[in-house]
Amino acid sequence: MDTVKPKSSSGFNNNKSKLARTFQKVISLRTATRIASNNGICLLTSQAKVKEDFFTDKKSQQFDKNEDAKSRQQRAVLEAMVAKLFAGITSIKAAYAELQMAQHPYNGEAIQVADQAVVDELKAISELKRGFLRKELDLSPQVTLMLAEIQEQQALMKTYEITVKKLEAEVELKDSDVVSLKNHLNDAVAFNKSLEKRLNSSGSLSMFDSLRLTRLNVTHFVQLLHHALRSTRSFVKLMIRDMESANWDLDAAVKFIDPDAVFTNPSHRFFAFESFVCVTLFEGFNFPQFDQSQRQPLDKHRHRLFFDKFKKLTNVNPKHFLSQNPNSSFAKFARSKYLHLVHAKMECSLFGNLNQRKLVNAGGVPDSAFFVAFAEMVKRVWLLHCLAFSFDEEITVFQVRKNCRFSEVYMECVAEEALVLSCEIAGDRDDGGGGGGGELRVGFTVVPGFKIGKTVIQSQVYLSPTTTPASC
Repeated sequence: MDTVKPKSSSGFNNNKSKLARTFQKVISLRTATRIASNNGICLLTSQAKVKEDFFTDKKSQQFDKNEDAKSRQQRAVLEAMVAKLFAGITSIKAAYAELQMAQHPYNGEAIQVADQAVVDELKAISELKRGFLRKELDLSPQVTLMLAEIQEQQALMKTYEITVKKLEAEVELKDSDVVSLKNHLNDAVAFNKSLEKRLNSSGSLSMFDSLRLTRLNVTHFVQLLHHALRSTRSFVKLMIRDMESANWDLDAAVKFIDPDAVFTNPSHRFFAFESFVCVTLFEGFNFPQFDQSQRQPLDKHRHRLFFDKFKKLTNVNPKHFLSQNPNSSFAKFARSKYLHLVHAKMECSLFGNLNQRKLVNAGGVPDSAFFVAFAEMVKRVWLLHCLAFSFDEEITVFQVRKNCRFSEVYMECVAEEALVLSCEIAGDRDDGGGGGGGELRVGFTVVPGFKIGKTVIQSQVYLSPTTTPASC
């Protein structure tokens, strides 16, 4: 029997290596197959997912576009609705303006048309509101916007036309008022001129045309004095108006004339200005030609000379006479009184320059209402002076000193209410045991008094109550 020989160790090892290599190949093949299989599945899955994402994004973009279009459409509809609403409101305003216009003057047919237009527009707005609340607005945005714009422009044009008509009517009314007021002003100016002519013109002295020197008496002097004072007061009023226009402080001006003047009524300040004018005008009245150097007695020939001057100037225009006779005695008198009465600072304040003063100094005649009133006033004072020196008797002028006791023989009170008030105050002071210290006293002389021979023409004074002892 053959003995089995054991395999050598080297053979066993070889078999083992072959088996290991066989298992390795099998495992490698399975692994490769699995990996290949897995890669295919992943690839398919990734491609499907990409495709799904693509279609999802496309659907989302399409949805967003639809939503944007819908939103824009709604916004356009709302804008069209608002435009239509405002157009309707503008139309209502135009119709209301037309309604108001038709009432003045009244136009029944136009009122009905305007009223119906208001009602129609309100109905249209109500329908628009109802459609908006029910979300039933059936508007074409572009067409609606165009129609609303046209409607609004038409309403605005109608409103402007109505406004223009209204303004034109107001202008016509104002023009009518202006014409009427101008007519009233012209009538008032003409009336005032006629009054001024009657009060201040030479024609108002026509009563002296037939006067003869042999018939001359004191009554004629008193009449002419009243005319002169009337003209003086007209000039003083004009001077005060000019002062007020120049923003003068009248109280300060009165204090300059008479620092101690006390008035029972603010309007009585007028008498202080009249006093200032009269003092200047009548200064030197006692002397021929207002010249203190001429004190010689007058003979009958000189009386006749002054009376002839009086007759010559009675009915002449003073402005024309001064311009034609710059070297006459009357022209010299007027020039001197103007320069003394109207101070340079006063003229500059009233008129803004010294042109009138320069012209008067040069012998000219200013063409102003102020100088015309002044010329008429000085003419009458000059006539009064000539008439006074036409008398055979001596004439004197007297001023009543301040604080003198009131005397009805020599004085006349210019303000009756001041006299009454002064009497009451004086009576109260007498009752208080003042020993008669409350008697009526002269505050200042407004117009000087005159004495022709033995005849006294009262001075005009302003009274004020005082307890100061009498000085005359």
